[in-house]
Amino acid sequence: MMVADGTIQTDVLVIGAGPGGYVSAIRLGQLGLDVALVERDNYGGVCLNHGCIPSKALISTTNLAHDARNAQERGINAEVSINTERMIEWKDDIVKQLTGGVEQLCRANGVELIRGTGKFVNDSEARVISDGSNAPSHIAFDHAVIATGSRSMPLPGFNFDDEPILNSREALSLEAAPEDLLIVGAGYIGLELATVFAKLGTDVTVVEMLDKILPGFENDVTSVVRQRTEELNIDLHLGEAAQEWTRTDRGTQVTTETETDNFQQYNTEKVLVAIGREPVLDSLELENVGLESNDEGFLTTNKQGRTEVESIYAIGDVAGEPMLAHKASKEGIIAAQVIAGEPIDPDYRFVPAAVFTDPEIGTVGMTQAEAENAGITPLVGKMPFSASGRAMTMGDPTGFVRIVAIKESGVLIGAQIVGPDASKIIAELSFAIEQGATLDDIAETIHIHPTLTEAVMEAAENAMGQAIHTTN
Repeated sequence: MMVADGTIQTDVLVIGAGPGGYVSAIRLGQLGLDVALVERDNYGGVCLNHGCIPSKALISTTNLAHDARNAQERGINAEVSINTERMIEWKDDIVKQLTGGVEQLCRANGVELIRGTGKFVNDSEARVISDGSNAPSHIAFDHAVIATGSRSMPLPGFNFDDEPILNSREALSLEAAPEDLLIVGAGYIGLELATVFAKLGTDVTVVEMLDKILPGFENDVTSVVRQRTEELNIDLHLGEAAQEWTRTDRGTQVTTETETDNFQQYNTEKVLVAIGREPVLDSLELENVGLESNDEGFLTTNKQGRTEVESIYAIGDVAGEPMLAHKASKEGIIAAQVIAGEPIDPDYRFVPAAVFTDPEIGTVGMTQAEAENAGITPLVGKMPFSASGRAMTMGDPTGFVRIVAIKESGVLIGAQIVGPDASKIIAELSFAIEQGATLDDIAETIHIHPTLTEAVMEAAENAMGQAIHTTN
């Protein structure tokens, strides 16, 4: 890179250092290209600093206390007390280590790290808005990768600038758990955080405009999670839309409305708005390159990540659903290889997803209903964790593994898991689907006993009418 008059020249400009941007930048560096990575916040993005990693750290620690309470209920002497202050310090230490690791990896691969906000001047130049005196004012590039991620979607009337109104980032940064918390939205973010705060001793109320939790997941999957929310004393109200909030002598009062024009009022200390996420595009000045978002608010790309402007790519949350960190990383690698001139034709079939509620959910590919709607005759096998010796020894024999295959060939096309370690178990089925594996392949693979993954083998056997530990 050459610096002249506040301008640097680079092969590739990457804007955004989240799990899509920094991965793409590292791969570009590995492929021998000059790379400038512009980030206005902390390296690692929302996922590492304010979302996935911090929330999973809190989930892990609160689960320990919950497991101890379960042990006590079974007459086992187990005591775990939650020190919220120390827990937050531990979470922050993890984030600091990982963020520092991202910076080191980028530098080790020749990536130029630039602190600031990138804005396009045209399709070959961007300017950088930065408080840092060493940051360049302009960057000339041959290619650019947009990886600016997403942010919490606002709810009209509930301004995140108001002290009692929180987004997920602010909720994870609280120095102490509130006495009570009202969460607007029963999607994956809302319910993950509902679980965390309930286990911290907060009285949690969740209101959801729709008539079900976790939209997009099958009812028998969500019913397992809903049962656990009841066990955790989470007060769940469906079919209620949050309308307004007011300050009271006791804190905050939220008013909701049903479809039949009934109004409910809830008193709470804090309000967490978790109704979804929206792509961050407004800071880029995309009009200068002739790009605009589509009807869904995302940038339109081809399967290699290229936008309608040949020199510019978009990856991760700005490129559309699903908004998942691992999807962003994969797209970042693909874009890097294409930019470097490597022939690549992405052919991954399905993107796995996980919800870190209690219990966890892991899914990949098609459901039975989706297969039928696509004209496929499905063959379905199911194994409940209540028949798993390992799940019973963990004290959590809830949920199941379900496999969906094509009836004629036995080729796997989908799986749904709800239960302990679902986010780990789904990896085997994701790999199997990508490799075109069949029910026979899964059933004939010897699985270690006693493990939760035996349920995968049993589900495959169940689909073929050969299950040993469950009935069809």
